[in-house]
Amino acid sequence: MEFINDLLWGSESLWGGGVAHSVLVLAIVIAFGVMFGKVKIAGISLGVTCVLFVGIALGHFGININEHLLHFMKEFGLILFVYSIGLQVGPGFFASFRAGGVKLNQLAIIVVLLGAITTISLYYITGLPITTMVGIMSGAVTNTPGLGAAQQAYSDLAGGADAPDIATGYAVAYPLGVIGAILTILALRYVLRINSKAEEEEAGIGADAHKNPTTVRTSVEIQNSAIDGKTVEEIHKLLLRDFVISRICHKDSTPELVDATTILHCGDKILVVAAPEDAEAVEMLLGKKIEMNWHDLSKDMVSRRILITKPELNGMRLSALQIRSSCGVTITRINRAGIDLVAAGNLELQLGDRVTVVGPELSVAQAEKRFGNSLKRLRHPNLIPIFIGVALGVILGSIPFHLPGIPQPVKLGLAGGPLIVAILIGRYGPHYKLVTYTTMSANLMLREIGIALFLAGVGLGAGDNFVPTILNGGYMWILYGALITIIPLLLGGIIGKMLFKLNYFTLIGVLSGSSTNPPALAFSSEQTSTDAPSVGYATVYPLAMFLRVLVAQLLILFFA
Repeated sequence: MEFINDLLWGSESLWGGGVAHSVLVLAIVIAFGVMFGKVKIAGISLGVTCVLFVGIALGHFGININEHLLHFMKEFGLILFVYSIGLQVGPGFFASFRAGGVKLNQLAIIVVLLGAITTISLYYITGLPITTMVGIMSGAVTNTPGLGAAQQAYSDLAGGADAPDIATGYAVAYPLGVIGAILTILALRYVLRINSKAEEEEAGIGADAHKNPTTVRTSVEIQNSAIDGKTVEEIHKLLLRDFVISRICHKDSTPELVDATTILHCGDKILVVAAPEDAEAVEMLLGKKIEMNWHDLSKDMVSRRILITKPELNGMRLSALQIRSSCGVTITRINRAGIDLVAAGNLELQLGDRVTVVGPELSVAQAEKRFGNSLKRLRHPNLIPIFIGVALGVILGSIPFHLPGIPQPVKLGLAGGPLIVAILIGRYGPHYKLVTYTTMSANLMLREIGIALFLAGVGLGAGDNFVPTILNGGYMWILYGALITIIPLLLGGIIGKMLFKLNYFTLIGVLSGSSTNPPALAFSSEQTSTDAPSVGYATVYPLAMFLRVLVAQLLILFFA
């Protein structure tokens, strides 16, 4: 019995109750938390957040680990979590501000600000500490990085002390944060008097328009005598557009590959790959659009997607490869993270890109050797950029700076610093020859381990005070959390429909992304056969995640 007692409750004679005790407690909390998180009630599950509640339960019964070890595991888990999120959203973070996503991101900003305003209002009305209200806010919008950012910000202000009520408020508000978002989405259908059939038809068109395919293939017959006799390079300089001429068919001849020195003549037929808006301009300059079956005419040529797996190609400009002269193939487009990009000469390659090459079979095989095309190489984790990024993130998060109205310096902390660095590295790392590619499974594993360690630490630390807090009036926090969940989403939904004229299914995806709420997205996606909710969610998620982390810190810094 003494052996079991030492394992579960630790031994005072050993540091931290003993390594075996600490590992056992963390393993039990995470294993049972993940297991219970998979249980669905009315189609809704808590997911990995259930680790928090299992930690609270064990902490309530006195099963805990050394506070210094607990603090380290919690902060290290938080760093891994936010860094892996930053790497994931980094490549699309700045792209989400382009024309197609500006309106959606504006609505996301409004929803986040409405949440902050609701939280501040309840802070003044209820008289609760701002630490409690920020914890409730983070739970109400199911945003775990916000919870970590708030705890880190308070710890910096209080000289290393923790505020258990942040985690308690989060845990109390979280369940209704999931359910409340789904109920609000349902309520909006009746408040806005949505015609589901009409919205479904519009979403089928609108979602495709919003995704805006980045490349199209079009056949053109040269008819403009002004460009007769000019090379492809000269036409590029004349048009100032990104496009690729993949193949050309001279009069009464078989199709040939094209390079910068190829001369165009009236009557030639060409295959152009470009962005939709650029393709139209190319057509207008060169001649007229025609229908042509290039596959049957080019039976000696093959088109194949090749994976870039050689590290030395990471960050290299496409024009520097001279792939046409060295391998005898033409690159028509590049697929990155599921998006087709025009193979412009100034485009920088990244490890993991899939390039579409056209040419004879032997030439394509030679190009495969040039690019690598080895999936095994990509499966090997690149640990150097991960830990360099973590180190830079910790340094950035530790730099103090002053904000008006705050008497002492402010820091981005262990949540904000690594998140910003990860976003920047994910976007610009390849430009500086830094290999940032990780497989989706590797990124997910890193993220899940990080969040599990963080939630286990938070739960164990909050376990002592959770039940007494609920019995002493903490049950009212559930109501406050519901208000923070419902009011911003309801007002945001009305603004999005009435002012921004968004399709309902795109709108509920944006609202789910603004709350960083995956269960709400899953519910929204079940309401339609289109992918409009997923498109809306993905467009605003990076900015919303960043703002949620920032707002949580600012509320602590301004009001604590």
